[in-house]
Amino acid sequence: MNAKLKWLREKMKMLDMQGMIVTNPVNIRYLTGIVAEGTLLITRKENIFLTDARYVEEVNSILTIEDEILVQEFHNYTQEEFESFFLFCENVGFEEDYVTYSQYKQYMHQYKINNLQETEKAIEKQRMIKDEKEIEKITKACEITDQCFSYLLKFIKVGQSEKEIAFEIQKFFQMHGAEGNAFEPIVASGKNSSKPHAIPTNKKIDIGDPITIDFGCKYEGYCADMTRTIFVGYVPEAIKEIYDLVLKNQLQTAKELKEGANIKIVSRMVENDFKLHGYDLVHSLGHGVGLDIHEYPYLHGKNDSFLKEKMVLTNEPGIYLPGKFGVRIEDTVLITKSGCINLTKSDKNYIIVEGK
Repeated sequence: MNAKLKWLREKMKMLDMQGMIVTNPVNIRYLTGIVAEGTLLITRKENIFLTDARYVEEVNSILTIEDEILVQEFHNYTQEEFESFFLFCENVGFEEDYVTYSQYKQYMHQYKINNLQETEKAIEKQRMIKDEKEIEKITKACEITDQCFSYLLKFIKVGQSEKEIAFEIQKFFQMHGAEGNAFEPIVASGKNSSKPHAIPTNKKIDIGDPITIDFGCKYEGYCADMTRTIFVGYVPEAIKEIYDLVLKNQLQTAKELKEGANIKIVSRMVENDFKLHGYDLVHSLGHGVGLDIHEYPYLHGKNDSFLKEKMVLTNEPGIYLPGKFGVRIEDTVLITKSGCINLTKSDKNYIIVEGK
């Protein structure tokens, strides 16, 4: 049995669970490598992946003997057979953050379960610590993202729209070995940069505009996340103080991120420095990155937990002045025992594109 499924079975014992229903496709991929639609059942004796007939051949082609997963078609089972999966199981786990109430009722009826029990986000929390293969894939995603940024600095011209730049990002990723965007890119110029999660518009790029570009690709399922705020033609004097403050805190945070660091203390450090200068940190200082673009842990002033080696997360302070402009600088970083390693490596000093 593969190591991740072994871990899950041990975790189930600790939670007094005799079975589990896994339906979140991200968790299924994490545990098994399977990307097809279906449901993973961890029963007392077997690991069973129920799927549509269209995916059986594909799934079997990626599984090995070590996985010990039986692939079956949904329609081959009668209601009586569904009810036998968790026979004699007192407690069966389910993903409380993913399953709807309607699905919860369906599981109770379909499998005739005595007690469906919350898993306390066990799989999602385990995903916080990356293994070497996961780190390699995230590193590759970050490399492609850096390459895309270098390309954008030559591509961006006055008169282009935010939408055109966002489309170019998608095109670059697909042409350079990535699956595509890890999330819909943010390209926000001028006053639009004051919106932390701006959606690209038809606004044209102009001289003097700051442009916040938040983007990342996905490589073999794993995500990268990077933000740079760049300038067209020159850096407006009104923005320099804000940019310098954000950069100072981004660099200082990078020095604090290491195994054993308290998330609450690191986040409050940035919050307090921003407040000292009259600004607020309106979003989390960062978040985990992996198969999902937003994973545990979340870096904010209420999270009184500690970083661990091999976590991958973002470091992304930002300041936004509504109706004027915003500045965010973000890297994806790998936590080590002695510090953190930037996996996105693009320059963070004032970046000016000529735009001609």
